[in-house]
Amino acid sequence: MNQQLKVVVIGGGAAGFFGAIACADANPHANVILLEAGSQPLSKVRISGGGRCNVTHHCFESDRLVLNYPRGGKALRGAFSRFQPQDTIEWFQSRGVQLKTEADGRMFPVTDSSETIVNCLTTAANKAGVMVRTNSAVKNINKIDASKFQIELKNGSIIKCDRLLIATGSNPLGYRWAKQLGHTIITPVPSLFTFKIDDPRIKGLAGISVNNARTTLIISGKKTLEQTGALLITHWGLSAPAILKLSAWGARVLHENKYSLSLKVNWLPNYNLETLKAYLLTVKAATPKKKIINYCPVELPKRLWQSLVDYVGIDRDKIWAELNKKELNKLVSEIIQGQYKIQGKGVFKDEFVTCGGVSLKEINFKTMSSKICPHLYFAGEILDIDGVTGGFNFQSAWTTGWLAGNAMSVSSYV
Repeated sequence: MNQQLKVVVIGGGAAGFFGAIACADANPHANVILLEAGSQPLSKVRISGGGRCNVTHHCFESDRLVLNYPRGGKALRGAFSRFQPQDTIEWFQSRGVQLKTEADGRMFPVTDSSETIVNCLTTAANKAGVMVRTNSAVKNINKIDASKFQIELKNGSIIKCDRLLIATGSNPLGYRWAKQLGHTIITPVPSLFTFKIDDPRIKGLAGISVNNARTTLIISGKKTLEQTGALLITHWGLSAPAILKLSAWGARVLHENKYSLSLKVNWLPNYNLETLKAYLLTVKAATPKKKIINYCPVELPKRLWQSLVDYVGIDRDKIWAELNKKELNKLVSEIIQGQYKIQGKGVFKDEFVTCGGVSLKEINFKTMSSKICPHLYFAGEILDIDGVTGGFNFQSAWTTGWLAGNAMSVSSYV
């Protein structure tokens, strides 16, 4: 009689739960234990998306999907051919959870409550027979022979298993265990954050947003990174997708420069210096008697327009007919290529995403198994994978968890 397959999953987050459920569903005879250090699993799922949980993104083509991952896109291409957003939607739908798509492609439960997702995952785990053990912090992991692991908990108990999935997110302990088991760790640094900027041009304008702006990170000389999207002025600086995407793609270079770089903002990306100048000259001819400060002829919030007009030194009583060439050039330059000094990083709500982790070269992306240590698997943010905002980080967690879970369920070596 074959001995029962024993599987342990460390980490009660999205990837850990999905991996444990997938394994138990695929092999009902397996003994699957999920270990969560805290008293409540799925804490990040609960707070994500402002408590609504941005489950995934409405993008069903792998080639397009991978473009949203500053790190890990290439490795995920094949993984997404096996489990992608459409599969995520169907997985939740088959368990009674309907998802809806918002205008920007983000997908949420129709209830607009992350508790719907938490309840679905905990119910699915229970139904599949996964033993979820909370307050079960792991102290150490040892490989005791070619096919077994020994896990020592902080409470002194010992668990042995045939398959081990580490899905501890960006917890330093997870990186430490991965390294002990032979893996290379790409130094973790923050990703997906807002910029701290103290500048008179945006002071007192918190809450004002522009639907479409182009932001450019000036790295050194002519080397730049660029993103376009919505831009929000906050009490501490700048936020919204144009900034969050830039922080993700520039995570390493920003860290290397101690979060002190210049940011160029084009508030009107449909114009360049010449086309905006030509347009404002037509405005000058058409509305000569109107005050410049009061008449904003472009798609900018009026208070932002007034702040930029003040900043370049145009008198508040000046009418369009009196605008001289030098003032026009300064105003155009400020709108199209104004530079702001980044003075640090803020946080994006309560969500933390990390760039770095277990080197992807050491992972088999068909199974999420280690190429270094037999029967060891990884899923989620412990890997050197991170996506931009919009549901992409959860999707990589679902995908890698699902692949690992299914691979671990097979009794013979995978």
